[in-house]
Amino acid sequence: MTSESNCKKWAAMFVALAAFCVFSAAASPAGAAKQPQETAPLGHNQSQPVPLVQENKTLKVSEHVYAIPDGRVNLVPNIGIIVGSRATLIVDAGMGPKNGETVLRELAKVSKNSELYFTTTHFHPEHMTGGQAFPSNTIVIRPQVQQEEVDRKQPEFIGNFSRRTPEMKALLQDVKPRPPDIVFDREAKLDLGGVTVRLLWLGPAHTRGDEFVLVEEDGVLFTGDAVINRFFPIFPDADASGKNWLSILDKLDALHPRLIVPGHGEVGEASLIGTERAYLVAVQSRVAELKAQGKSAEETAKMLSTEFRAKYPDWENPGWIADAAERFYAEAK
Repeated sequence: MTSESNCKKWAAMFVALAAFCVFSAAASPAGAAKQPQETAPLGHNQSQPVPLVQENKTLKVSEHVYAIPDGRVNLVPNIGIIVGSRATLIVDAGMGPKNGETVLRELAKVSKNSELYFTTTHFHPEHMTGGQAFPSNTIVIRPQVQQEEVDRKQPEFIGNFSRRTPEMKALLQDVKPRPPDIVFDREAKLDLGGVTVRLLWLGPAHTRGDEFVLVEEDGVLFTGDAVINRFFPIFPDADASGKNWLSILDKLDALHPRLIVPGHGEVGEASLIGTERAYLVAVQSRVAELKAQGKSAEETAKMLSTEFRAKYPDWENPGWIADAAERFYAEAK
């Protein structure tokens, strides 16, 4: 069942809206004013420059798709701009209104459409909160499960991210989650004029509300953080599902995309899906072996952190290996 506001105005923009029917982070301890407490243990992000969306770096990915690349800066996502003859869709928006304003300046260089849609690959602040800068008539659309995570978890995340560095605090000052105009259960289709975009919710992976965005005519797939390029996959909390993540990667592969715009890292070919899957399968398999040998979750995470850091020496943020191992350990029988 879909939930829409002002649906008469926007109904014509849809080919279909199909209905088939949420990093809980510990609060930073007191007394950490001089040394902000990271949500994740130190080392998960090997570096943390100010997470600013790049200006004047927008790439044309395909006929209808542009991407503002992350520059391999932690907590900056790849941002998509999908341009049709009637309307434009923005995918993710950076952290806070300042970054959202940069997105709008880049948007103006590639699209003059007055009809604007905004969707998010998941609820984390660096993907969603830049949308606060977008015009009030922007049509915000996201999966129902993702919206449940916004309601349940995002205020805490905004507070937590704000305590990491003074720069991030400034970016997130006075940010409040913007309610969606449209929510959907499993799939929505947008006709932007000459280009059709499928918005898909396939179940929990990196978060419970991960959304995938397929630009059908161009064969371009936005994966959010379910596929990233030369970063270790992030298992932020117990809502992440390793087993279902693998199932989702199979479903993404079956879409036969031509190009992948990952949540972080460089735009690449469809083989990025297989690369991510191979890593996760290897971790899952080794976890099962070590658990069967009687190793504890802590022992397993420590061993695999060393092992997989050596196997993937050019991947960044190896602190996330242990989190992947712990999640697969919890799932293993």
